Formats: sequence, structure tokens, C-alpha cells
Amino acid sequence: FPSQTVTGNFAKVIHGLNANQLTDQVIQRSKRMILDTLGVGLLGTSTEVWHKVTQYSKIYSSDLSSTIWGHLDFRLPPLYAAFVNGVAVHSMDFDDTWHPATHPSGAVLPAVIALSEAFPQKKKISGLDLLLAFNVGIEVQGRLLHFSREARNIPKRY
Repeated sequence: FPSQTVTGNFAKVIHGLNANQLTDQVIQRSKRMILDTLGVGLLGTSTEVWHKVTQYSKIYSSDLSSTIWGHLDFRLPPLYAAFVNGVAVHSMDFDDTWHPATHPSGAVLPAVIALSEAFPQKKKISGLDLLLAFNVGIEVQGRLLHFSREARNIPKRY
């Protein structure tokens, strides 16, 4: 029997990653994915579903807050900011995708940005750390999707 579970091994690999391991190609592609996701997210702030989730989320508050994209005067707790911004990204359905069907950046970027904004001023993360977190999120999503029997059947079901 292996001394470590698949999950434990996966977590160990992720924990050991650092920004120095990002290649120039990964950095450039990540920047393009982030810019595309932000653009689609800003466009999505004009949709009806975005307005509905924004109204719903306004009832929540906390000491920590993160920005709602395109509305610098409107902040929510990081969890709800990530939710509202994620809905904005996906509401137009123009966000990036891969096979089997998933939208990696729309799920990862809003969470990474909301969490990064919630860090105390003296612990702010660098741009490279944000790119690392974004790439780790994309990698985790892709591997979980790869391991999922449900995901393998998506093309056959549609």
C-alpha cells in the first residue's frame, strides 16, 4: 500500500509550488486568460442575473471586503464578492472553456482576486503570487475534472 493517499500526494505537490516555477509562457498565457476573464466579467455586470445575485448578496457584510468588478464603491465579503464576480464572468457564457466542459478562469479568478483583496495591508501578495494562485486553481480544477467519472461522460450526454 502506498504510504500516502492520492489526495495527500496531490496536496503536497500543490503546497510545494512557488512563483519561481512559472515559466514565461505560463505567465503570458495566464495574463491573457486573466485579461479576457476580467473583460467578460465587466460585460457580465450588465446582465439581469448579475443584478439579481448582487441584490441578494447585499444583505451580507463582514469586516473583510472585496471589490465588485466595475463598481469600486461596492464591496462584499470575499465569499460573496467571488460569487457575484463569478456570475458576471459566466453570465454571458463567453468565458474560456476546455474539454471536458468546464470554464476554468470564471471559477478561479474571482475567488483568487477576492481573497487577495482581503489580506491585511502588510501581507499583500505580489502579482507573481496571484499568478501562481490562479495557475494552481486552474491545475486543481483540471485534475479534479480529469479524475471525475461524471466529467468523462459529459460529451456523451450532450
